[in-house]
Amino acid sequence: MKYVGMFIKKFLRFILKPMSFLPALIVMYMISSFSAQDGVTSSQLSEQVSGGIVSIMNEKLDLGMSEEQVIALSGRIEGYVRKLAHVTEYFVLAVSVAFPLYVYGLRGIPLMIVAGGFCVGFACLDEYHQSFVAGRSPSKRDVLIDSIGVFIGIIVTRIVGWTGRKTIFRPLAKKR
Repeated sequence: MKYVGMFIKKFLRFILKPMSFLPALIVMYMISSFSAQDGVTSSQLSEQVSGGIVSIMNEKLDLGMSEEQVIALSGRIEGYVRKLAHVTEYFVLAVSVAFPLYVYGLRGIPLMIVAGGFCVGFACLDEYHQSFVAGRSPSKRDVLIDSIGVFIGIIVTRIVGWTGRKTIFRPLAKKR
């Protein structure tokens, strides 16, 4: 019976471990979907998000801004909101790529090189993809901004992984 339990554990690990990359595939699909939007649709989405941020801020902080002031401030922050979206989506991609690699035992500098190279490579391909979308164009600056999100995501993954190994999962590591 002991061997059956060990077999089931190994079988589940064999099946579930590769599935840990599924979130990365979902994030990559999401990023590609945003990049496939034409320039007008992308701009409208950015305007909506910026307007929502300013409206909520006006309401929650009781700033008493008029509708014109909300629209004006929305327009001023729209560029920052777009760039923050780049950082955020590539942060999430980096975590969703780096964490499974970490689980597979890739750590330290090799983790940064493999996960970082993959994510930055995807950012380059994504910008190239935008060159075929109406009203969009590739930008080296956007790849640099995406790379900031990648770097932060990998660092956070390393910190969380290291902390988990030294605290929460330490007893599990000793039983091997």
